[in-house]
Amino acid sequence: MATAAEAKRNSITQAIAELSEALGDRLSTADAVCEQHGNDLTWHEGEPPDAVAFAHSTEEVRKIVQVCGKYGVPIIPYGTGTSLEGHIAAPHGGVSVDMQQMNAVLEVNSEDLDCRVQAGVTRKQLNEHLRDTGLFFPIDPGADASLGGMAATRASGTNAVRYGTMRENVLSLTAVMANGEVVKTSRRAKKSSAGYDLTRLLVGSEGTLGVITEVSVKLYGIPESIAAGVCAFPDVESACNATIQTIQMGIPVARIELLDTEQAIAANAYSDLGLPETPHLFLEFHGTEAGTAEQSELFGAIADEFGGGQFNWATKTEERNHLWQARHDSFWAAKNMRPGMEAFSTDVCVPISRLAECVSETKKELDERGFYGPTVGHVGDGNFHVLVFVDPSDETQVASCNEFLDNLVLRALAMDGTCTGEHGVGLGKKKFLQAEHGAGLQIMRQIKTALDPKNIMNPGKIVSV
Repeated sequence: MATAAEAKRNSITQAIAELSEALGDRLSTADAVCEQHGNDLTWHEGEPPDAVAFAHSTEEVRKIVQVCGKYGVPIIPYGTGTSLEGHIAAPHGGVSVDMQQMNAVLEVNSEDLDCRVQAGVTRKQLNEHLRDTGLFFPIDPGADASLGGMAATRASGTNAVRYGTMRENVLSLTAVMANGEVVKTSRRAKKSSAGYDLTRLLVGSEGTLGVITEVSVKLYGIPESIAAGVCAFPDVESACNATIQTIQMGIPVARIELLDTEQAIAANAYSDLGLPETPHLFLEFHGTEAGTAEQSELFGAIADEFGGGQFNWATKTEERNHLWQARHDSFWAAKNMRPGMEAFSTDVCVPISRLAECVSETKKELDERGFYGPTVGHVGDGNFHVLVFVDPSDETQVASCNEFLDNLVLRALAMDGTCTGEHGVGLGKKKFLQAEHGAGLQIMRQIKTALDPKNIMNPGKIVSV
């Protein structure tokens, strides 16, 4: 009698043979291709799939799911590989479904301010396509991620304080469910009271309930005036308190981003910003010329109250782009400061009123443990990121880093926050869901089991069944 391992290997072999017949050279079992599709950008140990399928259509994804379901083989959706919590690793083997060649913009409805795209379309590609329409898509997680992946991880980014996250901006999805059925979650109406909200169920599900193949999203008019600038502060707490008051006063800031001292130094070295070596806020205001001028004046008064320096404007498009590219390059800028060391990237989110306290306590613990840990944040909605550097060969240092990461999450939860504001759960944050959701975690398991009884959809992520 075959062992369980032999039976599993036989099932995978049969599935690969059947998929190879259907997809031809768009099914790869090459080691290099599989290794690439099992690793993300961070410290999580990558685990390669057994094969990678490059899909071109919803119907092809449906065929892949049907074959994998027939043999009980795991399916791991893959967008651009920029996730940060082990979402694309294949701990049980299986088939990675690469969506990058499903990259068509299917329709743009300018009058209704929405569009429909295949899941492999990236945010930069979409905005380039929209360039002559006067519209844009605002969700900006930094990486040029695919919209399918952004929907699956409920991504947000620097514009979230004004425009919201993917949760607020996805109107409808087309997805292939575990049983091979193709589901469209909603019509194009701006609102509906018809039944369960399947769109919100799939947004943030990280490929554990189905494979997203199309995404319909909201679009916005490009503002008449965009004003950006930077402001230095004496310490992180002052910068956070200025942020809190800005939000509480209802100033409609579009972006308000924190860089601590370490990150400001790294940005100077990597992006040639020439900032004072203190914490900074990067800001951007959208609206009319009169509106952005008024908003910046109000912020300037708040910054002055908390010891902020002069608010330096970036008025030209190229200046603004350079500023925000430096913010998006913060990961690489920090890595440039510690070559050869491993980067542990994490994020939490807390109510805005607890932001200064949470960031200050986190920085204090970093100092006590002797870690280099640049901190940045989409602080307008209470979300911040820490990038901790360690020597992976030093077991004591790695253990201390893991303790710090656990403490950071527990600190956020104690403040009625969340273990992740935008990185998602994946493998890395799964252990915290019981503490965050309590009995709600069992409901998540029941949903997962009902929709994916064979546990083939990205198994091991979010919940264990």
